[in-house]
Amino acid sequence: MSDELRADPELPRAVALAWGVAAHPQRGPKRELSIERIVDAAIEIADAEGLGAVSMSRVAASLGFTTMSLYRYVTSKDDLILLMQEGAVEPPVPDDSVDRGWRAGVTAWVLAMRAAYQEHPWLVDIPISGAPITPNSLLIVDWFLREVRDLPLSDGEKMSALLLLTSYARATSAQDRDLRAAALAADDPADVTGESAFAALTELVTPERFPHLSPLLAAGGYVAEPGTHPGDTDDDFTFGLLRILDGIGHHVDRQGGASSPATPEPLPELPAQLDLPRDPRVREAAKARREAEKAVREAQKTLREAQKREREAIKHALEREKHEKKK
Repeated sequence: MSDELRADPELPRAVALAWGVAAHPQRGPKRELSIERIVDAAIEIADAEGLGAVSMSRVAASLGFTTMSLYRYVTSKDDLILLMQEGAVEPPVPDDSVDRGWRAGVTAWVLAMRAAYQEHPWLVDIPISGAPITPNSLLIVDWFLREVRDLPLSDGEKMSALLLLTSYARATSAQDRDLRAAALAADDPADVTGESAFAALTELVTPERFPHLSPLLAAGGYVAEPGTHPGDTDDDFTFGLLRILDGIGHHVDRQGGASSPATPEPLPELPAQLDLPRDPRVREAAKARREAEKAVREAQKTLREAQKREREAIKHALEREKHEKKK
């Protein structure tokens, strides 16, 4: 097919909005409504009541506009949810000066993903519909590839490791969220941890029927320790993450490459579960922080581009000078 007949590539509307390359609406409330305001309002509703509470009409009402006003900016609820996901997950990509081993780097990356799920629990309810193609989601991929750049893995293996760790962070975050919700709904948190059923289980789980589970249950290793809050699974999360990293390191060793020191690097301290008060000032401060982080990233990008142009200009100047001398 000739270039003249080939259609220009076109991004879906929501993806184009995320990249900032979509055409802005020609009609509608001017300077009063924007994509950013719509997305922020939707995120606020989801943070407070869950993803199921988000609808075009609900978001419009919270902003004081009609539902049709929103459709001039966001064409569907699916598009809105994609933009919410993009707005809620702004990865804290470390500065280029940060130098650390791959285990520490990947651990920091996983903890950042987990922190995003803790701050916005509804993220785990968004179905996975395909490969990431929005700016922030691709920054997440780029950051991970940076941390494993020195490992002797193929491109496919690096992406498989990314999928494994993303799935782990998502699944454990969903479990923590669900356990906390169950504890809030239960009359007694012990019903969720298993404490209240322990006595009955010891009678029902017999060595004859459950030869391997019975001794573990009798020793108290099956149910949570007394006083444990449902969802406090940091020990389980840490154990699983370390074993995943061990597995990647073992695979690298089998490939004949250097992976990690004999003694694994200590796991950074896990962030506390985020339970932000529903105070507008807290939300405004968090939004200001995210905007500042975004501005820093954009400034760093502008600096890198300027440095690249400077290097190219110097290179071309030297080439011209060399050419002139030959004349």
